[in-house]
Amino acid sequence: MMHILLAALLLIALPAHAQPFDRSQPVNIDADKVTVDDRNKVHIFEGSVILTQGTLTIKGDKIVVTQDASGFHNGVATAGSGRLVSFRQKRTSDGAWIDGEAERIEYSSQSERAKLFNRAQIRSAGDMVRGQYIEYDIATENYLVTDAPGRTGSSKTPAEGRVHVTIQPKDNKNSATEAKR
Repeated sequence: MMHILLAALLLIALPAHAQPFDRSQPVNIDADKVTVDDRNKVHIFEGSVILTQGTLTIKGDKIVVTQDASGFHNGVATAGSGRLVSFRQKRTSDGAWIDGEAERIEYSSQSERAKLFNRAQIRSAGDMVRGQYIEYDIATENYLVTDAPGRTGSSKTPAEGRVHVTIQPKDNKNSATEAKR
């Protein structure tokens, strides 16, 4: 059972700069079924999976956690039948909630990167980024949003591969004072 909890810890670093106390909180996983293969270091949680740790909540139909020979964990959360995997976590920097969803979310503890695939979207404080692929670097808090992993160039037609970003104006009293001058 300890292996299951340790393996699930990799999911605490999904796309958000977590609250400092989140990592020290217990991981709770509710699922209809769990399959553990200790020999191959694979843990499969299935059926309305809900993982919580501190302010982090991840919901999906299936979460598969593997451990490589070096001890690093990789996790893949998926949803079936047209549904999306979702996560929610409170950011350290401003206390705002960050919410995201995609058909599949992958996380590597070695690279500290989260990858959201297909119908990917992240929202926080009214701002939103949407695309087919979002890669989030936890250490630098930088995003890459494209129509496919590895794609950096423009697509074949203007409508294909477009990403969408909405940035809300920030209410800043200093800006209002400066505008009156």
